[in-house]
Amino acid sequence: MTYQGTEVVSRQTRAMIFDMDGVLIDSEPLWRRAEIKCFGAVGLTLTEEDCLQTVGLRIDEVANYWFERTPWSGVAPFVAPSVIADNILDEMVALIASEGVPAQGAQEAIEAVQADGWRIALASSSSQRLIDTVLESFGWQSYFEVVRSAENERHGKPHPAVYLAAVRELALEPIDCVAIEDSANGMTSALEAGVRCVAIPEAATRNDPRFDSATWRLDSLRDVPEALSMIECERNERSSL
Repeated sequence: MTYQGTEVVSRQTRAMIFDMDGVLIDSEPLWRRAEIKCFGAVGLTLTEEDCLQTVGLRIDEVANYWFERTPWSGVAPFVAPSVIADNILDEMVALIASEGVPAQGAQEAIEAVQADGWRIALASSSSQRLIDTVLESFGWQSYFEVVRSAENERHGKPHPAVYLAAVRELALEPIDCVAIEDSANGMTSALEAGVRCVAIPEAATRNDPRFDSATWRLDSLRDVPEALSMIECERNERSSL
């Protein structure tokens, strides 16, 4: 138990909600490879820089994003955006199985958060199938009390739906939760849900001005264990306002 003034505050009334792609697993380069390959199959040439525009979106929304801007309707036989999304997912499952590794500091961050008394959840734009692949591959199933995929929501990130769902399942208030995100879309999703956010942008997007809205910014997931006391102190101060 911790004490805030005369009020007793249970350590179990707070939760850390991790994003998955780009946070717990260094999967963004794999996503870019899968997208470039599968969109290329219908004649759409994307660069890695192009792929950065859709980081944090659900894969069906990525497929629709590019179809709306550069439709491949002249390709015969026509391949629907939903089929492209499924192809990218299949490619990602194969890439993670063969090449996927946890992000540097991921295991240490999860263990530090758990040891500090936080409940742990996951809110990801990835499909449940891909989430299950990652958690099983790295033996992380037991750490996460709540796992939510945006594929089960009407809207994906940057809409707040997936974070609101995670908060509801935790039976907490948004103010009692902190998200860890690497993308501006994911950060926006968390903040719009009323969840404060630790932003850990990848190098390619570090200068994106949207990250100025983050509650906290860290250089690496490896900084999370040392940052927990700062996060908790500021969380308590804001909660008491």
